[in-house]
Amino acid sequence: MKANRQKKIIELISEKSIETQEQLLQELHNCGYHSTQATVSRDIKELRIVKTLDGLGSYRYSLSHKNESEMFDNRFRVIFRECVTSLNYAQNLVVIKTMPGLGAAAGANIDALRMPSVVGTLSGDDTTLVIMRDTESAMDLCEEIQKMIE
Repeated sequence: MKANRQKKIIELISEKSIETQEQLLQELHNCGYHSTQATVSRDIKELRIVKTLDGLGSYRYSLSHKNESEMFDNRFRVIFRECVTSLNYAQNLVVIKTMPGLGAAAGANIDALRMPSVVGTLSGDDTTLVIMRDTESAMDLCEEIQKMIE
């Protein structure tokens, strides 16, 4: 249900000029999706939908041009390349082992990305535990970090 609704939201904002949550909610209702404004607001945040200026001088919802893999900027890559010694995942949990004293730096960098798929992090001296929303997200994060440290 949620995945279908979010797919429909992406479709709607791609096809129509939608300026407000109320307009989006009405369009969803017209398509048979009965949601609340609070649910639509959460969907907008999770999908990283932003308001952009259109060519006519008004604002409309659109998808952010950055996806999660693009969010790993150079500073993040350097920090991870220098401090991560290993990583692995089990279901929705990612364990990142670092050089001594750098576990908190790894966790802080992941938190700074504000990825919707990350529920939270817990860091120690040389380890960071990343709690993901699901196993697929954990696998994707591990793959991205592994590419950075190779």
